[in-house]
Amino acid sequence: MTLAQRLWFGSGALAIIVGAAFIALILAVSAQREATEREGRSKETTVASLQVERLVLDIETGIRGLTITGSRSYLEPYERARAELPRRIETLRALVANDVGQRARAAELARLIGEYESYADAMVALVRETPEIGSDPLVIDEAKRYTDEIRLRFRRFRTAEDMLAADADRVASSRSRLAFVVGGIAVAASMALIVLFGVVLSRSIGRPIRTVASGASRLAAGELSLRLPVEGAGEVGELTRSFNAMAERLEQGRRELEAQNEELRESERMMTELVSIVSHELRTPLASVLGFTALLLKREFDPLSRRHYLGIVDAQARRLAALLEDFLDVQRIEHEGVALAAERIDLAALLDEQAQLYAAQSPKHRLEVELAERPLTVRGDPGRLAQVVGNLLSNAIKYSPAGGTVELVAARRGDGVRIAVRDEGLGIPEDQQSRIFTKFFRGDAGATGITGTGLGLAVSREIVEAHGGRIGFESDPGEGTTFWLELPDTNRETTTTEYKEAGG
Repeated sequence: MTLAQRLWFGSGALAIIVGAAFIALILAVSAQREATEREGRSKETTVASLQVERLVLDIETGIRGLTITGSRSYLEPYERARAELPRRIETLRALVANDVGQRARAAELARLIGEYESYADAMVALVRETPEIGSDPLVIDEAKRYTDEIRLRFRRFRTAEDMLAADADRVASSRSRLAFVVGGIAVAASMALIVLFGVVLSRSIGRPIRTVASGASRLAAGELSLRLPVEGAGEVGELTRSFNAMAERLEQGRRELEAQNEELRESERMMTELVSIVSHELRTPLASVLGFTALLLKREFDPLSRRHYLGIVDAQARRLAALLEDFLDVQRIEHEGVALAAERIDLAALLDEQAQLYAAQSPKHRLEVELAERPLTVRGDPGRLAQVVGNLLSNAIKYSPAGGTVELVAARRGDGVRIAVRDEGLGIPEDQQSRIFTKFFRGDAGATGITGTGLGLAVSREIVEAHGGRIGFESDPGEGTTFWLELPDTNRETTTTEYKEAGG
C-alpha cells in the first residue's frame, strides 16, 4: 500500500468514525424528541379521555337530577354533554389513530358511550311521561351498570396509555444510552485514531526521511558501503530503495575506479618489468650480435672460426627473434584472441618430436618420455600445442640448473588427454604460485641468472584454454615442479572462428 493510499485509508476511517459519532448523537437527539413527542401525545390523550369521561359523568348527573327532582333544569349538563361528546370522542380517536390497541379501546368506549346515550335519551323520555319511574331500583341499577362499565374502560384506556408512554420512554432512554455510548466510543476512537495517525506519519514518513537525510550526509562523507534499512510505506520505502540503489551504483563505480587504478598500477608495473626484461634479455644477445659482427667485419678468420662466430651470431639472433615473437604473441592474444587451426593430430608423435628437440639442449638433463598408449589423438592446432609443450620443457630445463631428470608423461583420461612435465628443479615458492601465469612474472629467476621474459606460461594458458582445456601445476619448493595440461578429445568439426572465440 502506497503512502497516498494509507493517507486516504486513514482519512476515510477517521471520517467514518466521526460520522458514526455524529449519527449516534443525532439518533440520541431524535430518540429524545420522539419520547418527548410521545409523552406529550400521551398527556393529550389522557386529557381528552378525562374530558370525554367528564361529559359522560355530566350526562349521568343530569339524568340523576331529573329522576330525583323531576325538574327539567337539571338536564342542562346532560344536553351540553350530549352536544359536545361527538367532537370530543373524535378528538380522542384521532389521538390514538396510530396505535392499534388504543384505537380498538377508543372504539369500544365510543360504542359503550353511544349505548349509554341511547339509554339516557330513553330514560329522559320515560321520566318526562312517568316521573316516578326514576326511583325504580331496576332503573337505577341499570344506569349504574352503564356508568361503571364506562369508568372501568376509561381506567383501562388510561392505564394502557400510561404503559405505552412508559415503554416509549424506556425505548427512548435505551436508544439514547446506546447512542451516547456509541458516540462516546466513536469520539474516543477518533481521538485514538488521530493520535495513531500522527504516530504512523512520524514512523512512516518522519523517521525514514530523517534516516535518509542522515544516510545522505554519511554517503557524501565517503561511506559508500552504507545501506539503509528499507522501511516506510509506498513512496518513502521507494525513496529508501532508490537511496540504496544509488549507494550501490556509487560503490560499484568506486570499485570499478579502484580496479581501473589497480589495472593502471599493474600496467605500470608490467611496463617497468617489460623495460627491465627488454633491457636485460635483449642487451646480451644484441651485444653478442653486434660484437661478433663487428669482429668479423674488421678481421679475417679461418673458415672454422668464422663458422663458429657466425653460429654464435645466428643463435643470438634467433634468441632475439624468439623474444620478439613472444611479445607479438602476447599482443595478438590480447587484441585478437588465439587463432587456431582445427585438425586431428597425434599427440604421441608431437611429444616425441619436442622431446628430441629439447633433449639436446642440456647435457646435464635426462629427458624421459612415458606414453601410456599410442596414438593419442585430439583435435587442435599442432603448432600451438608444440609451442605449449616446448615452453614447459624449456622451463623444466631452465629451472633445474643442477640437472636431473625431466619426465614427459601423457595418457588418456576420460574424454581427453592429460600431459604432464615433471622436473627435479628449484620448485616455486608458495608466495609466488598465485602469480605464476601472470605476464612478465618471473619470480626469483632474474636474481638466479635464469633468462626469460615471463610470457611463456601466460601464452601457454591462453592456448590451452582456447582448445577448451585447462592447465595447472603442483610444486614443492626445492624438490621440483609438475606442470600439467588437459585437452578434450572431440570428434566434431571445430572452426577456427570457434577457437578464436574460446580464446577471446
